[in-house]
Amino acid sequence: MLSFNAAKIDSMLGVVGRKQAKSTVRSLAAKSRQYRGQHHGNVRVTVPPKGPARDRWLRRNEAAKLLRACWRYREKQIVHRGKKKGQRIETHKRPLRHLARFILIGLYTGTRAGAIAAASPYQDVGHSFVDLEQGIFHRLATGKLPTKKRQSPAPIPPRLLAHMRRWVRRGLVTSHFVEWNGVPVKSVKTAFRHAVILAGLPGKVIPHTLRHTAATWLMQRGVPMWQASGYLGMSVPTLETVYGHHHPDYMREAAQAITSKQQQNVPLVVSLVEPENGGTKRKKTKRF
Repeated sequence: MLSFNAAKIDSMLGVVGRKQAKSTVRSLAAKSRQYRGQHHGNVRVTVPPKGPARDRWLRRNEAAKLLRACWRYREKQIVHRGKKKGQRIETHKRPLRHLARFILIGLYTGTRAGAIAAASPYQDVGHSFVDLEQGIFHRLATGKLPTKKRQSPAPIPPRLLAHMRRWVRRGLVTSHFVEWNGVPVKSVKTAFRHAVILAGLPGKVIPHTLRHTAATWLMQRGVPMWQASGYLGMSVPTLETVYGHHHPDYMREAAQAITSKQQQNVPLVVSLVEPENGGTKRKKTKRF
């Protein structure tokens, strides 16, 4: 039987979190019991079929509406005394501006929400490090093991890099790029849902839609598959299957060929007898 304690967990997995370490050891213990036949019975679970991929992405005017709504929105409060008692008035508070930074990073890098929330201009354990000097976004948090999510480092677009440097220079961020009242946020789902309603965007738009949008924009720009997949941290088959139809070269030859005029088959004629002295002797020809 496998057992675990704090010392064994720390020695096995080092800087990895204790919760993840316990989960890993429990999984190993369960596999060991199954191999030795110590389980009372095996439970068979039928996994339902995988659902269709989400195809919702933002057009550039929709992205602009979403950013504008986050940047301009003012908090409204109810007046409890005075002549305006019971009325809702706008304050000077801007509660969605932290979400605007989240959206910009998501649109221009295609990074998942968790890595954006952990993004920091300072390298530390548990943070996704943004190297503002070299312009590289190290999406895998320091001290964490790589997973199938492919959180590979990626260069930061020049326009976004200028914004991020300005945020740090002006003191708009302290430890993370997405903060609320100086504290890093763990999730933006509630604020994002509110911003989508304010912007009046149709369909199901969620934080992961920003990643879909980045992939779609890259395909529409004609970026090669292997470059786009490396930049997004996505496999080439996934990118081609889900977003390949947005590429300008997608089935372009087939679309042009179906409307083009068919070329006639011209037979090859070879002269076998040349006329003598300019005579009018009939030529013998052979067709292939």
